[in-house]
Amino acid sequence: MLLQKGDRLLMIGDSITDAGRGRPVGESPWPGIGNGYVSLVEATLGARHPETPVRIMNMGTSGNTIRDLGVRWQADVLDLAPTVVTVMIGINDVWRQFDVPQRPEAGVPLEEYRDTLDGLVSQTRPLVRAMLLATPFYIEPNRSDPMRARMDEYGAAVREVAVKHGCSLIDTQAAFDRVLQHVYPAALAGDRVHPNLTGSFVLARAFLDALGAEG
Repeated sequence: MLLQKGDRLLMIGDSITDAGRGRPVGESPWPGIGNGYVSLVEATLGARHPETPVRIMNMGTSGNTIRDLGVRWQADVLDLAPTVVTVMIGINDVWRQFDVPQRPEAGVPLEEYRDTLDGLVSQTRPLVRAMLLATPFYIEPNRSDPMRARMDEYGAAVREVAVKHGCSLIDTQAAFDRVLQHVYPAALAGDRVHPNLTGSFVLARAFLDALGAEG
């Protein structure tokens, strides 16, 4: 398993990570850790690997884009001195390009997204033992759907940054695609973005797999 006893695992992102977490730092006891995939990761680690206690900090913030992460990175990541960091961001960067097209400034262009993520990883990677980058996702099996196609482009940018800096990649879109071979998107998320408990478990398994803690 990638995690070691006493690690400080910080998980940052948007509303999917936030999931009602406590402030200023989302930590157990529940509900401080939130009620999404982060809580499922924590519960699974505690049940399967009790010999390896890990402090998990949920630093998701609803509505965030990569721009917002750039603004709060020092206070919400570096100042908390994590040893392992996971990042899942990009859904709002893409979604705002579709739900508020009259406000083009609300979304984040692909090049800015890639460059900002690259800068944050460059700044952080030397300070932590491990960094895991998760692709953004859209719970839609039709890859020709305009928002799904755009989201895949942002996922490819995450993969590019992960390879460049030697970070583990968590392909959340692939995780959902496997399930979407059998169920309609609404069975995982009514709006194709905010997962229900089953969808959150799909995410949690993808994170646990990347941490080497699932099997």
